[in-house]
Amino acid sequence: MTIREIAEWLQGEPVGPAASLDTAIDRVAKIEEAAPGSLTFLANPKYQKFLGATQASAVLVSRTQDLPAGASAVFLRVDDPYLAFLRVLRRLTPEIDPFTHGVHPTAVIAPTATIAPDASVGALAVVGDGAVVGARTKVGHGCVIGPAAVIGDDCRIYPRVTIYQGCRLGHRVVLHAGCVIGADGFGFAPTKDGSYEKIPQLGIVLIEDDVEIGANTTVDRATMGETRIGRGVKIDNLVQVAHNVVIGEHTVIAAQTGISGSTKIGKHCMIAGQVGLAGHIEIADRTILLAQSGIPKSITEPGKTYFGYPAKEARHAQRLEAAIRMLPETMRDLQHLQRIVEELQKKLSER
Repeated sequence: MTIREIAEWLQGEPVGPAASLDTAIDRVAKIEEAAPGSLTFLANPKYQKFLGATQASAVLVSRTQDLPAGASAVFLRVDDPYLAFLRVLRRLTPEIDPFTHGVHPTAVIAPTATIAPDASVGALAVVGDGAVVGARTKVGHGCVIGPAAVIGDDCRIYPRVTIYQGCRLGHRVVLHAGCVIGADGFGFAPTKDGSYEKIPQLGIVLIEDDVEIGANTTVDRATMGETRIGRGVKIDNLVQVAHNVVIGEHTVIAAQTGISGSTKIGKHCMIAGQVGLAGHIEIADRTILLAQSGIPKSITEPGKTYFGYPAKEARHAQRLEAAIRMLPETMRDLQHLQRIVEELQKKLSER
């Protein structure tokens, strides 16, 4: 594609040498690594310093971006440079399909399972009794789809995913390699002799439409009822979602977060990496939880940002962190003042 064609396709406004608009773009690159013939973008102010020096032939920028004088690149003004870059990336770098077409001869399909005619099931995959695999869905190599599990249309289930019995997936769900959906929740009751008796985990996991879950993430089945992942939720790798958790629509959760049982998370929340949430609490809509925060109690007011352990509103927590960093100097100053006071008291007492 030429720069002119990309500008027209993205409805962007080109700024730069007119003669360069017919330059062919055959790859995308980071702004600091781009070479002639590549397209890049600027969305993060941290990379502003590379804007005038980049060797890229074209740069996607916001419509309000100040442009450097004398740059060789053509700048394409668009509404959202990052989303526009992703569109070009997908077009210039076609995705390799890792899935088998049709049902692989080594797959084990129960006689009572229902596989859509245009679905795919990979090598050594197992589909249990009464399970359903929807239209155009692709099940990767080595997956296990348990009895009575239901997978909707247009899903992608990458290799070695396990979906336990009775769990249900909506349409266009993506589960990356190693996901475990529907393992038993961590429920044990202490007995008089100090041992633990397992609490039966009799519910399911319900995953709604357009959810994507990263590699080696686990979502436990409910003790009773459902563990529910709402429509459009995006979950990173290595996240633990415990039994009876409910995650609201379009919430995003980064890696190594742990969500304890029966916690309810609202819609459009953003949870950063390594956040820990206690059980049986509620998180209001549009809450942002910054990295490594610990959330011991419910957050009831929507739209606020929290940080720290135990988490506090981010601005207050950051002030506390700044004060803590000043403590060593403050202690030295106090000790110095204490010595001065002691010397003054000694002189006064000698009069």
